[in-house]
Amino acid sequence: MNNDVLPDFQLDEDEKEILDDYENGRFRFEEVSERIYAAARETLKKNKNINIRINENDLTSIKLIAAREGVPYQTLIGSLIHKYANGQLKEAA
Repeated sequence: MNNDVLPDFQLDEDEKEILDDYENGRFRFEEVSERIYAAARETLKKNKNINIRINENDLTSIKLIAAREGVPYQTLIGSLIHKYANGQLKEAA
């Protein structure tokens, strides 16, 4: 393994194996299918703006949660809507 490539990094065993495979020509890159590219494009597409009315206390709570998570509150709201729409977030019973 050529340690001159990443002299400042401490690699774990898995990372060392990957680097060794890459340096010795054993690491193969798989072709990414158009279906995966299309799914990625759809995931990143943001094409609708909406206006909603929301309880002030709920919005304050969402802003606090977003701040703790380190994301903008609009991003958090969009993520919650996306997860609910795709069945990843269930309504509490």
